[in-house]
Amino acid sequence: MSRKKGRGGKKSGVSRDTATEQILSILSKSPQQGFNYKQVSKRLNINDPSERQMISEILKELAGKGTIKEVYHGKFMIKAAARGYITGIVDLTRMGYGFITSEEIEEDVFVSAKNLRTALHGDKVKVWLYARRKGSRPEGEVVEIIERWRNSFVGTVEIMTNFAFLIPDNKNMPFDLFIPLSRLNGAKQGQKAVAKVIDWDPKSKNPIAEIINVLGYPGVHETEIHAILAEFELPYQFSDEVIQDAEKIPAGITKKDVESRRDFRMVPTLTIDPEDAKDFDDALSLRQLENGNWEVGVHIADVTHYVKPGSLTEEEAQHRATSVYLVDRVVPMLPERLSNHTCSLNPHEDKLTYSAVFELNDKAEVQNEWFGRTIIKSDRRFSYREAQEIIDNGEGDMQEQILTLHRLAQHLRKRRFAAGSFAFEKIEVQFDLDENGKPLAIRFREMGTANQLIEEFMLLANRHVAELIGKKLKGKTFVYRIHDKPDPEKIDNFSHFITRFGYRLDGENIGSLPRAMNKLMNSVAGKKEQNIIETLALRAMAKAVYSTENIGHYGLAFRYYTHFTSPIRRYPDMMVHRLLTDYLAHEHPGNKEKYEKMCEHSSKMERLAADAERASVKYKQVEYMSDKTGLVFDGVISGVTEWGLYVEIIENQCEGMVSIRELDDDFYEYDEENYCIRGRSTGRVYMLGDRVKVEVVRADIQKKQLDYRLA
Repeated sequence: MSRKKGRGGKKSGVSRDTATEQILSILSKSPQQGFNYKQVSKRLNINDPSERQMISEILKELAGKGTIKEVYHGKFMIKAAARGYITGIVDLTRMGYGFITSEEIEEDVFVSAKNLRTALHGDKVKVWLYARRKGSRPEGEVVEIIERWRNSFVGTVEIMTNFAFLIPDNKNMPFDLFIPLSRLNGAKQGQKAVAKVIDWDPKSKNPIAEIINVLGYPGVHETEIHAILAEFELPYQFSDEVIQDAEKIPAGITKKDVESRRDFRMVPTLTIDPEDAKDFDDALSLRQLENGNWEVGVHIADVTHYVKPGSLTEEEAQHRATSVYLVDRVVPMLPERLSNHTCSLNPHEDKLTYSAVFELNDKAEVQNEWFGRTIIKSDRRFSYREAQEIIDNGEGDMQEQILTLHRLAQHLRKRRFAAGSFAFEKIEVQFDLDENGKPLAIRFREMGTANQLIEEFMLLANRHVAELIGKKLKGKTFVYRIHDKPDPEKIDNFSHFITRFGYRLDGENIGSLPRAMNKLMNSVAGKKEQNIIETLALRAMAKAVYSTENIGHYGLAFRYYTHFTSPIRRYPDMMVHRLLTDYLAHEHPGNKEKYEKMCEHSSKMERLAADAERASVKYKQVEYMSDKTGLVFDGVISGVTEWGLYVEIIENQCEGMVSIRELDDDFYEYDEENYCIRGRSTGRVYMLGDRVKVEVVRADIQKKQLDYRLA
């Protein structure tokens, strides 16, 4: 505990911050009672004169701030309007002040820079709410940092004569990190590096840090990709210990393994994956039964057969929780030996799998189902392009199996949408890169019926595994993939916005919304405004997460849903495999609290991985546009803020900013309610969704930022 000097010059045994928190607690517990400094000191067991003097000073300071009131001379009470303590997350602004979002209060709480007490963006904090004046926003001050969101930052090294700084890349970090020269650890002027905060006196503006990883010079492909991973605190390599642990895992298949499993090696089996895929974690088998029905096996890599609880490989997989897909690479959840070889369902090799096997009639209606461990041998590895050609032309390897699976999948798809499933297919940006990682072209991945074939059977397996536990084994701990209903206000705003393009949302309520949204998506398909409308529609939806509490999956219109089909790249699927194994063997339910924590961690890591993927796409888009300054493109206004317009170029989806300062024909004001900025004199309006022509002014690769001007 820190020690401060009181007025009498003697050392005090309690810090001022701690004393303030304790005083507020005492007054809050007895809101109808007044206290003087002697009474407060007595309750705190404080006898030292200097400490009692400090209590008196704090009481007067709190009264001056309006947190408490002085009912008569020297007597203080908590204000009735004050709400006490809340816990929340810091949303830090570039200006240094912040807002606290908390489930305990509807509105965000404003906290000035001096009252944040070193709390940073994303930190979980305890906040004391000030008494609220009528008509004012809630304000407060941080009294405790419960949990740091992060303590390491990526940035550029600036070396002075006697010290150095790391200038953070993160826009939500308004403070430079002070680096003693002895803590540079080899970093040179201008290099990108990762620094870890080692000390931060609340009286000092800048935290003290040390360089823990030198990434290289800005603008170099490897440096920037590693910087993106470091920014989101995602690993880009495995430790030697984890690699060695994975190498020790036996890859062979024993006689006991074969005898304990259902054998599908003689059943026609195939995989369909992207052209550049290196790990194959799902395969489909198909054969016709004597009664004319179809047996479809959804076979999933049996990762949990190899990766055991308590091993280093398991701990690493649980920590990573997901593979990360960047523009030029996959950062896998499991070491390459497992992900690309031992577990991967490579063709013409015996492989151990975990399967959901369905008997379907000609309309793809499930007649029977079976779940358990199997062994397979894939006959053929198809890319999506190869499978699509067979579907389109009716000819090619394993055409009978692919065409039948396609037909059954379309029945499943039609029925799913009829039940209210959403049809969002966000356009995926891809890059053609040269050997140095420089983008040569931007293209968009097309989703064909071959993609739908795989998607429908994966959805079928995920849904029925969840139904087995949720419906038939009620009360068992399980990992569900849940998706809540959207916020009606967000849907109303979206519905209002699309009228600018001549569209309307026909859904009268949340129940009819999926059909209305699917009708809208069909209407915008292939139009210039497709991407922005799909993007805004997705923003209006809730985010899917993992949880042991099942509320269903609104977007898919499934009452029960989980993730079972991708254990090579998703840790929740490994959890599902283990729980399913226990329940099929009539074991006791898993520890719900433990699994809920792992669900929360997996959801968090999934968000970070998605953010890193977007950052890598943005970086390559900026690099792609770096030699196009002065050129003019057609664009759509994709965002409106008080500082300017975001415009997305239609042909390549590269988004940039038109600063409001560049609009020099009038004084423009931001109209948040109507998604626009409006000229005060001319009345000219620039609104979300408007089509404009823009000239590329600047492409700042280091900031991953494009600047445009209206042309």
